[in-house]
Amino acid sequence: MAKKKVGIGLIGYAFMGKTHSNAYRQVDKFFPDLEVEPEMTAICGRNPQNVERAAQQFGWKGFETDWRKLIDRPDIDIIDISTPGNEHREMAIYAAQAGKTVFCEKPLGNTFEDAKAMLDAVEAAKVVNMVCFNYRRVPAIALAKRIIESGDLGRIYHFRARYLQDWIADPNFPLVWRLRKEIAGSGTLGDIGAHILDISNYLIGDLSSLCGMTETFVKERPLQAATTGDEGLTAQGTSEMGQVTVDDATAWLGRFANGAMGVFEASRFAPGHRNFNTFEVNGEKGTLSFNFERMNELEYFSTDDKSDRQGFRTINVNENDQPYSGVYWPAGHIIGYEHTFINTVADLLNGHAQGKSPHPDFRVGAYNNLVLDTVEKSQNSGKWEDIAKF
Repeated sequence: MAKKKVGIGLIGYAFMGKTHSNAYRQVDKFFPDLEVEPEMTAICGRNPQNVERAAQQFGWKGFETDWRKLIDRPDIDIIDISTPGNEHREMAIYAAQAGKTVFCEKPLGNTFEDAKAMLDAVEAAKVVNMVCFNYRRVPAIALAKRIIESGDLGRIYHFRARYLQDWIADPNFPLVWRLRKEIAGSGTLGDIGAHILDISNYLIGDLSSLCGMTETFVKERPLQAATTGDEGLTAQGTSEMGQVTVDDATAWLGRFANGAMGVFEASRFAPGHRNFNTFEVNGEKGTLSFNFERMNELEYFSTDDKSDRQGFRTINVNENDQPYSGVYWPAGHIIGYEHTFINTVADLLNGHAQGKSPHPDFRVGAYNNLVLDTVEKSQNSGKWEDIAKF
């Protein structure tokens, strides 16, 4: 019996547009038991030549240059928002009111106010919704979740995380959109700090209070040349200078509602670290440690081991009976970054078929925005701040 086809409409064709496109193209090859069949109906972008090129390169049937027209199309069931953050709110609300399933890149909004409006819209329309925190679908992190929930670590004492990159450490790197508050909302805080915050929420739970700081090391940068791409390492600068209006680095201490302590750091000024996303969880009976640059491994220490054999063991997460094992390759054959999006899209499609929002939904995304806003609030007040309820 043929599966029901689900039309996908993707808004955005840059970095995240590329990863999402690949996921839709590959997902039914590795998840043959999907309840529906994705159809890559149309991709949307403002530049007609660029979006047509992206449609051909990534495998979309067609393209649009007006996102409202894309959302209004009756042959599209799921709207994927992979644009800069300043566009998320309007697009998501419009899509929800049109009755579409809404899948949105992180952070959900540029502010908690934006995210709460998006949450209210999807709840009022009763549509399936999901935020793309793809690291939740790294097999090692999914296994860490399973180990913590099993009680094998006992009471959790500490969660500490660092997400370090270096792609803007050069002060001559141009003023791309990620460095402009009116478009990105925040800098490192919302770009990569949001990820380690979501991992902590997934593994440990909600924060109750925090004390944070941010810093902008380079205050001015060359304006971006109009003839180059709109993001990433390919951008070129001009002789004119513009003001950087976001943070370059952030750090905060947090108290979790369950009593655990949290330490978070994110920076795009860490030379030598391309995508160093790492965390450690300490409990009364053991420790888990993860580094995304070795994403197929999870380090585990257990106090239950005999004293003469205690030490960290390296778990290869491509073995049997582990999350996502058997989906891709035989045991020991590693997977990569792109597979985290394939895993995410598989859950999105099944959620759409079942009428149930997969984790993390817009409520989780709004909580993430609330905490990010609270870090900025603490930076301004110089005090510990409680995380508000909503």
